[in-house]
Amino acid sequence: MTLQAARDILLKISDGAETPNFITIGGLRARTIALSAKAIDGTASDSAGNWRELLPNAGLKEVSVTGSGVFKDTAADEIVRAAFFNQDARIWRLVIPSFGQLEGLFIISNLEYGGNYDGEANFSMTLNSAGQIGFNIL
Repeated sequence: MTLQAARDILLKISDGAETPNFITIGGLRARTIALSAKAIDGTASDSAGNWRELLPNAGLKEVSVTGSGVFKDTAADEIVRAAFFNQDARIWRLVIPSFGQLEGLFIISNLEYGGNYDGEANFSMTLNSAGQIGFNIL
């Protein structure tokens, strides 16, 4: 993977239509993408050599995306704000150039606004997966 500026990582949300169009919210300046799969312990008294046995394909998977940036425009801010207050599970797309993209249902669990008196207004938000998330290589 080549080095890239965080502004190149795009956050997009679906318009809610049955065949969705994606609206660019903005670039993420700082972000954390956490992928986790919680394993289920299937160890029994007759497990070989007292080793823990994990059940394959049985654990809970989740994706959490936390990031901050600047909204592309007022319309992008309005879409995100409405999705937060309605707690809509919307299809989101996180595009990471030269790497891939995550896409699937997310709910905004945290939304913050901030900024300095002499700078731009910015946002910080956390998206939590609300269904299956796909990864596509670009």
